[in-house]
Amino acid sequence: MKTLTIFTPTYNRAYCLGKCYEALVRQTSKDFEWLMIDDGSSDNTKDLVQQWINNENNGFNIRYIYKENGGLHTAYNEAIANMETELSMCIDSDDFPPDDAVERIIKFWSENGSDEYAGIVALDYDLEGNVIGDSLPDQKTVNLIDLLIGKYNLHNGDRKNVIRTELYKKVAPMRSFEGEKNFNPHYMHLLISKEYDFLVMNENLCFVDYQPDGMTNSMFKQYYNSPNSFAEIRKLYLSFEGTSFKFRFKHSIHYVSSSILGRRKKFWQEVDNKGMLVLAFPFGVVLSILTKIKGSK
Repeated sequence: MKTLTIFTPTYNRAYCLGKCYEALVRQTSKDFEWLMIDDGSSDNTKDLVQQWINNENNGFNIRYIYKENGGLHTAYNEAIANMETELSMCIDSDDFPPDDAVERIIKFWSENGSDEYAGIVALDYDLEGNVIGDSLPDQKTVNLIDLLIGKYNLHNGDRKNVIRTELYKKVAPMRSFEGEKNFNPHYMHLLISKEYDFLVMNENLCFVDYQPDGMTNSMFKQYYNSPNSFAEIRKLYLSFEGTSFKFRFKHSIHYVSSSILGRRKKFWQEVDNKGMLVLAFPFGVVLSILTKIKGSK
């Protein structure tokens, strides 16, 4: 059995998937398999991937699963349900790993990994070779929640998470709300971080090439189209201990806004700090109006 699953959720990305495939062919270690989750593509993704599957010179196994379109988090759910390796890592359809990424992951984990840790957190780079955000703290482990809440005073950039697959399976599947396709799968990483720290690997494991149709664009539209999903992740943020007033206030505003848009009648009962919700409520109302105006265009 291979050590690592590299999984790639994709939706109508046949035009850029080749970069990822070619990078995987160049890997200096083939101790991995590539799991492709096609989230309902209507382009030629299936035919393209079949050509790669038929290529006997890949040096690694490719599995392709087609599913009805449901959003990135549902593609994660499908991937996690079908993983069989010790470790797993998502490489998005518009990204690709350095040629020795698998070799470095396997070596690092064999020397440092154990059931004590959730996995590895490493760096993403842009195509010019620059770290996206800041490098990680110079220490053995970090907790992803601490990174999120600003404990290390770092600029929040993209980072690459290598997860112990058994932990993914414990927190999956992510909940789905009817008609909502924008529930960030990082939700699962934060759930895992409530119990485990991640080993720090201050190295590049992924080159990121943002596409115009990527999830990072049109945030107001995403807030408007997936209010319950965003309310859930804000509710998780508000459950973290040791956060600053600024952090709690900001995410309380977003929680109120998303709850209003999602018509969550009992949202007051779902978080502990009712006083913060009272303070945030008028701002959440204004944000919900702004989101509706900008997101519905």
